[in-house]
Amino acid sequence: MDRLVNTIRPYAWGSATALPELLGQDPTGEPQAELWMGAHPGDPSRTDRGAGPRPLDELIAADPEGELGTATVARFGPTLPFLLKILAAGIPISIQAHPTLDQARAGFAAENALGIPLDAPRRNYRDANHKPELICALDEFEGLCGFRPAAEAAALLAGLAVPALAPVIELLSAGHEPEALRRALAAILTMDDATAADAVRQAAAQVDLAAKEDPQGPYAAYARITREFPGDRGLIAGLLLNHFRLHPGEALYLGAGVPHAYLHGVCVELQANSDNVLRAGLTPKHIDVPELMKVVVFEAGAPDVLHPTPVDGTPGEELYPVPIDEFRLSRFRLDGTDREIDGRTPQILLCTAGTARLTGPDGTVLDLSRGESAFLPATGTPTRLSGTATTLFRATVTI
Repeated sequence: MDRLVNTIRPYAWGSATALPELLGQDPTGEPQAELWMGAHPGDPSRTDRGAGPRPLDELIAADPEGELGTATVARFGPTLPFLLKILAAGIPISIQAHPTLDQARAGFAAENALGIPLDAPRRNYRDANHKPELICALDEFEGLCGFRPAAEAAALLAGLAVPALAPVIELLSAGHEPEALRRALAAILTMDDATAADAVRQAAAQVDLAAKEDPQGPYAAYARITREFPGDRGLIAGLLLNHFRLHPGEALYLGAGVPHAYLHGVCVELQANSDNVLRAGLTPKHIDVPELMKVVVFEAGAPDVLHPTPVDGTPGEELYPVPIDEFRLSRFRLDGTDREIDGRTPQILLCTAGTARLTGPDGTVLDLSRGESAFLPATGTPTRLSGTATTLFRATVTI
């Protein structure tokens, strides 16, 4: 068992207080957006096995089968397949979508061939992996996810009474729905700058007015965007997407190509080990419209909120089911009774409420408090859990 020392990424959209509060630290006054737990080379966790701190990716690379297990390496390769995060959004995060595995491999190879540095602002693909993800709310969490039905999006835009949006509304109202959504998003993102600036200005004024008149109405969530991203056409693009709100413990799975943006709140995020993002707005970062349009899946549908279900054979464990095997997220609610977890796969345990004690097969003990995490190599032997943690997340793979 390895206690992890993790890096906080200070993206501009991060909350200045949420992560420090969770970790029991003093705020720095700067945004603190994501706490990374895992072996992504961009910011690997570190641990000390007696010879000083070492990055987790280096430890795994030195002995993949010893750290990950033979079955995990055979199935997913010699790297940890997942990345666990705590995400704290103080302001909206960019509207974005992630590629499929084939798209990521092709895009990564193409940008390498062009000689684009991995840290270049115009780089789309920073690795050759896909990035499906699962978010689980730690507090009230708001965001946008997936396309509204085209008719609903058209009605929402029409309600703003902005003349410059008439062509977009017309596109949403004609033809096969996926193609209507595709043409509408393309029209928004490629609108000439002067027209877009005027449309966004008028739309923002109408959104703010509607939100004041009806704080629970369909435009209320978008008022946060008008405050934080004035003049950004992502406001209009965001009106094509469903608004969602998760209560603590509820989760959402986002597969490849699903457009989404997180507006506010704190969540645990478990994803494939990747940092590939194609953006559509609400950001000063690079937006590659043609590449984005290749990646986005233009299907309408309401977000499917997930609730955890009990795991047969493991008392106290509840699973958030997802349709892939590269990551598996469950949680324990410990009540002082000893629990036992299987040790055949690599896993990260994260405590977000209370205290948990991990006891290895050799009697080694590791205590986790709120905000602390541990890496458990695939030893093949079980680990015992005890304590009173009301929420202990378990991230691993499915073999």
